[in-house]
Amino acid sequence: MVRISDREFPWHENLTITDLLRELGDPYPYTVARINNKTVPGHDFSRARVPDNSEVFLIPLIAGG
Repeated sequence: MVRISDREFPWHENLTITDLLRELGDPYPYTVARINNKTVPGHDFSRARVPDNSEVFLIPLIAGG
């Protein structure tokens, strides 16, 4: 299993952050994610493998002024 926020998703071999976003149906353009304690930039989402029993944090871009 993989946990994102309060939701759990089944894990499968070669699971990526891109796969999880597709399963979530979340169109938000996240620029950074964290798999457990490892930071992953958005351009690596399709290559970043998510291990079983991981917690994934999707970090939105925040701008202020």
